[in-house]
Amino acid sequence: MTLPSKKARVIAFYLPQFHPISENDEWWGPGFTEWTNVAKARPLYRGHMQPHVPGELGFYDLRLSETRVAQAELARDHGIEGFCYWHYWFAGKRILERPFNEVLESGQPEFPFCLAWANETWSGVWHGRPKKILIEQTYPGECDYIAHFKAVLPAFVDTRYILVDGKPLFIVLRPDSIPDARLFADVWRQMAQEAGLPGLYILGFMRGNNVPEDYGLDGRLPMGWPDAPSKSMLEQFIFRKSGRTIGQLRTATAFKLRLGSPGPRIVSYEKVFQQAYVGELDAGSYPVVYSCWDNTPRSGRRGYVLQGSTPEKFAHLLTQAIKQIAPRSPEHRLVFIKSWNEWAEGNYIEPDAEWGRGYLRAVRDVVDHEP
Repeated sequence: MTLPSKKARVIAFYLPQFHPISENDEWWGPGFTEWTNVAKARPLYRGHMQPHVPGELGFYDLRLSETRVAQAELARDHGIEGFCYWHYWFAGKRILERPFNEVLESGQPEFPFCLAWANETWSGVWHGRPKKILIEQTYPGECDYIAHFKAVLPAFVDTRYILVDGKPLFIVLRPDSIPDARLFADVWRQMAQEAGLPGLYILGFMRGNNVPEDYGLDGRLPMGWPDAPSKSMLEQFIFRKSGRTIGQLRTATAFKLRLGSPGPRIVSYEKVFQQAYVGELDAGSYPVVYSCWDNTPRSGRRGYVLQGSTPEKFAHLLTQAIKQIAPRSPEHRLVFIKSWNEWAEGNYIEPDAEWGRGYLRAVRDVVDHEP
């Protein structure tokens, strides 16, 4: 299939965790950020690449405008249309909001953005304390949806906000967790129109055969590695056509459990995704391409590792994903990258000490490639 230059609208998810906040000081100790986990990581088996050390941007602090501008310049220069900032709202409580608020208020960087609501309870699950609830995600109802919309409206009307069909793009991580998801979507669309917007284009991460329309959504992203990987999910990804059992998975080359030790679970990067970007997508489905995954900096031996990712393999997956959406109008050729900077999950494309700008160059070469 012949594809045009600039053949996709590539949007990278962006984690605003890299600055100290009072809540993290209380839960994990003074000065805690994601860099705390990243820096203390160590290899857990032969060939395990840890720690991941940042490259030219260093161990940055997102309270600095210079850092945010440098990130945007790198992204723009390598074919990325904009950032999708993870946004946190807990029945009126905001958290990790400072970097994006400063982007919004300052007008810098002059780089497109959208928001994704990470509507899940924060717990200590990845730190070995699954019963410790840090902040619970609740849904008080319509009054809260109204307050939430008013809080994000200044972003929606910003000239940098990413639009689809002229409508602000908004993503919900777990729409199936919202007890009245249709009401949420209806309230927000009505308020958008009352604010002078043509509506909203709302997407959600979804599992299996869930239908976006049932939740009031315009489309879906596949629920995969953003969801804490489970053995059943790995079975679905890797051996969905083989009929193998979890017991067989544990001795297979694609899924290696170190017998006699508690992990980590090691999974082949290629095998997990070899079927993910093959064939046509439903009109309302958009691909999410992963650079890698290794959350052992957070979780130690309870973590999961996608083994064997390289910029070349990532470029291949991105190419396949772009082919899936190539027949669509340019407005709907959305491809999401997970993620720009989730370092404690080994899930980033920012420059690092191992590959430099390798993953960024992979994006640029694929997206800007002339046929």
